[in-house]
Amino acid sequence: MKKKTFWGGIHPEYHKQVSSETSIQLLPAPEQLVIPLQQHVGSSAKPMVKKGDTVLAGQRIGEAQGFVSAHVHAPVSGTVVAIEARPHSHGKMVQSIILDNDGEETWTDLESHADPIQLSRDQIKQAVTAAGIVGMGGAGFPTHVKLSPPADAEIDYFILNGSECEPFLTADHRMMVEFAADVALGTRLLAKAIGAKRVIIGIETNKMDAIQSLRKHAGNIDIVPLAVKYPQGGEKQLIKALTGREVPSNGLPYECGVVVQNVGTALAAAHAVRDGLPLTHRVITVTGECVQRPGNFLVPIGTSFQQMIEAAGGTKGTVGKVISGGPMMGTAQITTDVPVIKETSGILVLSQEQCAPTHPLACIKCSRCGDVCPAYLLPMRIERAAILGRWDEAEDYGAMDCIECGCCSYICPSKRYLLHYIRLAKNQIMSAKQTRSS
Repeated sequence: MKKKTFWGGIHPEYHKQVSSETSIQLLPAPEQLVIPLQQHVGSSAKPMVKKGDTVLAGQRIGEAQGFVSAHVHAPVSGTVVAIEARPHSHGKMVQSIILDNDGEETWTDLESHADPIQLSRDQIKQAVTAAGIVGMGGAGFPTHVKLSPPADAEIDYFILNGSECEPFLTADHRMMVEFAADVALGTRLLAKAIGAKRVIIGIETNKMDAIQSLRKHAGNIDIVPLAVKYPQGGEKQLIKALTGREVPSNGLPYECGVVVQNVGTALAAAHAVRDGLPLTHRVITVTGECVQRPGNFLVPIGTSFQQMIEAAGGTKGTVGKVISGGPMMGTAQITTDVPVIKETSGILVLSQEQCAPTHPLACIKCSRCGDVCPAYLLPMRIERAAILGRWDEAEDYGAMDCIECGCCSYICPSKRYLLHYIRLAKNQIMSAKQTRSS
């Protein structure tokens, strides 16, 4: 079997077997949910309810503000008990709607379509927008924005990212196995909305059951096996592997005629366009050395991390770190009292031993970081410029093209904080540009 891939990358221990063979479990909604108004890239949604209001499941409770924003909906019926700032998995306080679940699961009226593929491009896009769908691989970019490239952009390829290359995470894998027909439908709907000429689903070969399952429903969709390598699911790396095209520096995929979406996004699109369901639930992986029963769960948005960990049997051993997402690109949490949001792909609970701090040594100029960088950068040069505060030099070395995959830090024999300093450089470069433009 010929497998496509990209230049660079690494092969970390994947640890997927602990949850990849476990069927998705439906988790009942808790008694109270915390629903942030910021669950996406862009402007926060504006609350459409007030304290004391009674709401229905599926009701819009947060209104998108501007084009780059997304609506927010109630996952359950119940009563709004507060609208206040609460801890968020991004490490900040975010205005949130606190909803007491009445246990009735009373839904608002939904508009369904028996044959959704017959809808027009605009109708599909409108349904996706109304449902508040965002990129569910972790980035949280509003999906309707990706479906609205400039009028002169010609989209040749629509790619569904089924690689799920992050270690430990298996939610996309299980969705492709268990909901293959809906994933295929969502892929067709999104591809039609963008007007793509060719549709591809790329899946790493450590998910052969997903490949086989989707091929039964593929029709004119190409199912392409990918090499097992991190970060195979990086948007630019996936485009290069599947089409041979390169996204320009500081550019976006539509500039080379490609749009990429995530498996969870396609599933949500199928539910939104066919069934009228807004994005109120998602599948996440709860896993790690310190989790009793790792698995995948379909959960209401607003369920706390702590409740999810308890649903997986609680913890064992000495917990060192809880991460939202995977170990390579996820965000460490200071509390488990944060809610699952649209962007949450997994909850990873690592042991204290796995999180032991490293002590960086001097760079030995081995160039391994450059050898594995999938963005063709020289991380050691950007790190040096950042340490010295030479932000223009860091930009000249391509700091803004870094996809923050962490390959450089992973491979470095001196355990230097390469990604840390590259992120610092990117923040300083962006701050300087904002200052000059204000």
